[in-house]
Amino acid sequence: MSTTVLFDAPGPRARVRNNLLTVVSVVAVAAVLYGIYRGFDAKGQWEGKIWQPFLQWETWEVYIFPGLLGTLQAAVVAAVLALVFGAVFGLARLSDHAWIRVPAGVVVEVFRAIPLLLLIFFIFYLAPAVAGGGDYTFMAVVIGLMLYNGSVLAEVVRAGVHAVPRGQSEAAFAVGMRKNQVMRLVLLPQAVTAMMPAIVSQLVVLLKDTALGYIIAYVDLLNTGFKILPARFFGSLIPAAIVIGIIYVALNMALSFLATRLERRSRRSRKTAAAPIAAPGSAEVSVGAGEGTEDAGLAPDRPVE
Repeated sequence: MSTTVLFDAPGPRARVRNNLLTVVSVVAVAAVLYGIYRGFDAKGQWEGKIWQPFLQWETWEVYIFPGLLGTLQAAVVAAVLALVFGAVFGLARLSDHAWIRVPAGVVVEVFRAIPLLLLIFFIFYLAPAVAGGGDYTFMAVVIGLMLYNGSVLAEVVRAGVHAVPRGQSEAAFAVGMRKNQVMRLVLLPQAVTAMMPAIVSQLVVLLKDTALGYIIAYVDLLNTGFKILPARFFGSLIPAAIVIGIIYVALNMALSFLATRLERRSRRSRKTAAAPIAAPGSAEVSVGAGEGTEDAGLAPDRPVE
């Protein structure tokens, strides 16, 4: 009888020990949750009057929905710009020309290394000095998200092209295709399938990072729900945090579900010979960071016209 486990099947003693540890863990978690519940109860956080605002349509219409709209607007705009940024600089890093490849690599590595919060602060305080007075909170959040997440996506694009077997490009060159045709017609269609789970995973990160706009008073879900709303309804800080947290969890679970579906689909797909790319931040994405275009199968055995 075959087995799919990577270790020996547990014996009677091991099963008893595992069951005992499971029971102890469940009891410990339940005790922690009960302690949190009692602490909230002692502070009166379960009283109906402080939860009452969240049962009123006005609260959602005036505070939560505008903040949710601000979060989604920043996330959508930043996601589109980050995808464009990542595609351009990811392909630039695959160029045979050093004057394109090297500057693109510097840009990507610099913006990957700078913390996102510093990028947002820098843009927020630099923009008025360059362009004059005005409200630059939305621009600071969007551009910061674009630069950081776009740099990560650039590495995803490069890793996706590297994941396509070299024989694919060699066969394309053998039938007389030029380099741009090989990239556009052979490598990218297969790489996109392999990259899709990692791209969606990075978009989940981007959505969560919109909450950093709270620091510069951007009108997002965290700002309206966690600062403005509790100030309007005194004592509703903990309920507001719980409600806002649930909304963020729901949004991210929806995107994570999409990422999981895309990953399973890419594993079953027969349209690509490339292996799926791991989520950004793992070792697989940065594999070959110092490799040239030869490892991606971009250098033909004959001169390219």
